[in-house]
Amino acid sequence: MSTYSIKDLEHISGIKAHTIRIWEQRYKFIQPSRTLTNIRTYSSDELKTILNVSLLNKYGYKISHIDKMSAEQMEEKILSINQLDAQKERVVNNLIKETISLNIFAFEQQLDLYIAQKGIEKTVTEILFSFLERVGILWMTNHMNPAQEHLVINVIRQKLILGIEKLAPIKQPGKRVLLFMPEGEHHESSLLFIHFLLKQNGIYVDYLGANLPMVDLEYYISIKKPNYIFCHLTSPAKGFKLNKFLDQLGKIDKDITILLSGQLIQGFEGPVASAIQIKRSLSETIQFIQTI
Repeated sequence: MSTYSIKDLEHISGIKAHTIRIWEQRYKFIQPSRTLTNIRTYSSDELKTILNVSLLNKYGYKISHIDKMSAEQMEEKILSINQLDAQKERVVNNLIKETISLNIFAFEQQLDLYIAQKGIEKTVTEILFSFLERVGILWMTNHMNPAQEHLVINVIRQKLILGIEKLAPIKQPGKRVLLFMPEGEHHESSLLFIHFLLKQNGIYVDYLGANLPMVDLEYYISIKKPNYIFCHLTSPAKGFKLNKFLDQLGKIDKDITILLSGQLIQGFEGPVASAIQIKRSLSETIQFIQTI
């Protein structure tokens, strides 16, 4: 069974580690194990519990009341919350739970139900990107079995491609954005989401996809001269050197704006070439896309 650190729980649930520690001291709904060096570890069931508790607490239930609920009662209360944002968060939490449980049938059912109710575009913008942002920490910290990851990613990939295909075709390309991921990076779903947003805004995309060698990127750029290059970094291969990669990008073409996003780049504070811009959140990315 997978185990998670308190930082994993903080990132996935949005509850600060300090708050989780206080809850452990005062209430019984979460009781972590400890390593020989006294470091807290949490089970998959405890991660699911924290997701339920965080949602209920966010929408008005007191922790002291939640502590007295059974798992079934928590689920019932969550289903009774009517706020739209809560319903979206519930779907995202359910996707995370089904991912952890390796229940891909239920995972796809959740997505298909939302698509049937809201349409593919809202499913992409309201559900999938939030899920990818939150579950990305599981990939980065190797807390997701490769089988889980591949099954989930392939379902999401299918939905994103469906969403891209359903958007109106771009008849007269204006500015062009090249999308790629570097060699050793295979987590393509977030890049497909960026493709969706760009096409939704009428912007033509040169989609080179994941695992692209730098020499191939340079060759394509020398011929096509895109206006922008967009790269999303989630969890490249172990030998990936971020500083070297940034240096290579900075030397490609100073007239092309290069945009970087993703978990790996969010906390980067080092120097970058003048042509490189780092987008540290979905809102920053969307704001930029709207200016193209």
